[in-house]
Amino acid sequence: MSVALASFTLIAVAGREAAHGASTLGIMFYRSWMALAVVLLLIPLTGRGLSQFRTPQIGTHGLRSVIHFGAQFSWLHALPLIPLAQLFAIEFTAPLWTALMAPLILRERLTGWRTAAVLLGFTGALIVVRPGSAALNTGTIMALLAAIGFAMHYINTKRLMQRDPAFTVIFYWTLIQTIIASMLILMDLQTPDVKTLAWILVVAICGLTAHFAIARALAHADAIIVTPMDFLRLPLIVLVAAAVYAEPVDPLVLLGGALVLVANFLNIWGERQRVAGAS
Repeated sequence: MSVALASFTLIAVAGREAAHGASTLGIMFYRSWMALAVVLLLIPLTGRGLSQFRTPQIGTHGLRSVIHFGAQFSWLHALPLIPLAQLFAIEFTAPLWTALMAPLILRERLTGWRTAAVLLGFTGALIVVRPGSAALNTGTIMALLAAIGFAMHYINTKRLMQRDPAFTVIFYWTLIQTIIASMLILMDLQTPDVKTLAWILVVAICGLTAHFAIARALAHADAIIVTPMDFLRLPLIVLVAAAVYAEPVDPLVLLGGALVLVANFLNIWGERQRVAGAS
C-alpha cells in the first residue's frame, strides 16, 4: 500500500498535466495501450507463458475491468475540474463504501465499529461536497461516482485474489480496458504531442504499480482493512497541490477530509480490537 500511495500521487500530477493536451477518453486510450505493452513485455520474464492466465473467473475479471474503467474515467474527468485536495477527500470515501458492500459480497462482518466509521466518514464527505452549494458541481459528482466505482473495484479484486495471482489480475485488467477504450475512441482518435504522451506514460506505469501493489495487499488482508491504509494520500496531495499548483487550502475540505481519515482510523482500530478479542 506504500507503493500504491506513491503511485496514486504521481498519477494525480501526471493526469492533470496530460489533460492539457488530451481528452479524458484519449488519456484512457493511450494509457491502456501503454500499460498492456508493458504487461506483454513482462510475460516472458515470468517463465510461465500464457498458461498462467487460465482462470475460471473470466466474468469477474470482465466486471472488475468495466467498473474500474468507469471509475477511472470519472476520476480523470474530475481531476482538472476541482482542487486535488477535494478530489482526494471525496475519493477517500471509497473504503467506506467498501465497508458497506464487503459484508454483502465478501461475507465480511459489518461490526459496530465499521458502522460508526461509515457514518462518520459520510459526514465528512458531505462537508467536502456540500450538497446545495456551489461546491457541488460536475467535478464533485464525477469524484463521488469514481469513489463508488473504486469501492466496487476493491471488492472484485478481493474476490479475484482468492483464486488468481496478482499478475493474472493485472493482465486481464489491461487487456479488457484496452479493448473498451479502443472501441469508444475509434471514431475520434487524435494523436497528442510528445509531452502529453510522456505524462500519459507516467499514468500508465504508475497505474500498473498501484494495481499490482493493491492486489498483493488484498491477498494478505481483508478489503476493509487494506483500503483505508492509503490515508496519507490526502495530506500528501495537499502539500503537492500547494507546491506545484499553488492551490489554496479550503478549511471545509480539510475538515471534511479529516473526518473521513478519522473514520478510516476508527475502522482499522475497531478491526484490531475485534481480532484481539477473538484471540
